[in-house]
Amino acid sequence: MAVAELTDLLHRAAQGDKQAEADLMPRVYRQLHMIAMSYLRRERSGHTLQATALVNEAYLRLVGQKTVDWKNRAHFFGVAAQAMRRVLVDYARQKGAEKRGNHSIHVPFNEDLSVSAQQSVLVTEIDAALERLARLNPRQAKVVELRFFSGLNEEEIAEVLGISSRTVKRDWTVARAWLYGELSQ
Repeated sequence: MAVAELTDLLHRAAQGDKQAEADLMPRVYRQLHMIAMSYLRRERSGHTLQATALVNEAYLRLVGQKTVDWKNRAHFFGVAAQAMRRVLVDYARQKGAEKRGNHSIHVPFNEDLSVSAQQSVLVTEIDAALERLARLNPRQAKVVELRFFSGLNEEEIAEVLGISSRTVKRDWTVARAWLYGELSQ
């Protein structure tokens, strides 16, 4: 699907066009599923949430946002990744509340922000660190979110945020170092 065609569908769906909403999901599903799979690979083994459920829940949250002015494809997938992150955080919090044995686990922070299959990752700890970063520097937090969770490259992030690729690279370097320090404590 051409980028302009997808952008047009996004605009029409945001304006309440039910046919555009219906046409949108089949056209973005594959990419959303790939983002969901990327998220779930970073989760602990045996995670009970499946990629399809994650995509569906995030999509429902996206479609429910009638006030979003979709700028382009990268903007949509950036917001979609953020919605998936929120679903995973909500899910992790719900599971934690069910267990009530909420003991903190140290989460090692790799230089490239990837998590190996052997590592146990608590989404809530990463989310809390990102929330702290967002209070200090919202743009850096957004760069991390778009790069790590959405898989967008520097140019796509620059387009979504309306900044230069060099600024994205600089923000990524600083934010990565800050997060490393936060998660290493």
